[in-house]
Amino acid sequence: MDSLYIQDIFIYPIKSLGGIRLDEAIVEEKGFRYDRRWMLIDEDGLFVSQRTYPKLALLQVELSPEGLTIFPKNDPDNFILIPFDQELDDSVEVVVWDDAMSSKLVGYKFDRWFSDFLGKQVRLVKMPESTRRLVSSKYAVNGEAVSFADGMPYLLIGQESLNDLNQKLEKPVHMDRFRPNLVFSGGEPFQEDTFRKIKIGSTDFQVVKPCARCVLITVDQETGIKSQEPLRTLSSYRTKGNKVLFGQNMVALGEGVVKIGDPINISE
Repeated sequence: MDSLYIQDIFIYPIKSLGGIRLDEAIVEEKGFRYDRRWMLIDEDGLFVSQRTYPKLALLQVELSPEGLTIFPKNDPDNFILIPFDQELDDSVEVVVWDDAMSSKLVGYKFDRWFSDFLGKQVRLVKMPESTRRLVSSKYAVNGEAVSFADGMPYLLIGQESLNDLNQKLEKPVHMDRFRPNLVFSGGEPFQEDTFRKIKIGSTDFQVVKPCARCVLITVDQETGIKSQEPLRTLSSYRTKGNKVLFGQNMVALGEGVVKIGDPINISE
């Protein structure tokens, strides 16, 4: 069997915006440090997504010692810096799918900046450490909490799985369509489907469920334009029940640091 190694590590500090590739990341219960701890919401407290506003793909996020820098990919001079500790006293209830939870408003100038870009009134919120949004009891191992992510703290995809898909597409797509936290090299296409418990570096993870994909993967992350692919092709051979599956969701069984080049050891 081929050796498996971590090829890429990504975090997505603001839910529904683009990711940041890191050389290493700190493993926490809710997900990698800074991963999906901020989110844009509408007037009703519902999260705002590329599913409805694909233009969000055009915003670049960068990590600096001071905080998050956000700017349109075609206009880097129009940037805003969000300090890590920036939040207002005001709490607001927000909704991610079926979960309602408490969050903190970040600041009115940030709301205005994102609203001006999107052409829609939105607010920026942050998840305080005190908020515990629990992973579904159907999949939790030790009562884990999760960030503003759709439902799970970690997503793992093998590069060979994407290579397999791209061989079937007229125009290959990048891994950023699928928003993984961890991409590994080596092995066979969809080998991650067979994982149960794995160790990456010194940290143990439990694979808990396949990731069901939606129209989000049809948004080109460079142009913000939707098409039918790769969802149409993927659905032709990766459908189980009514769900199109690509990648595996995980929870961390401890804390630690994961680095590019770390081996994946399969425990079970």
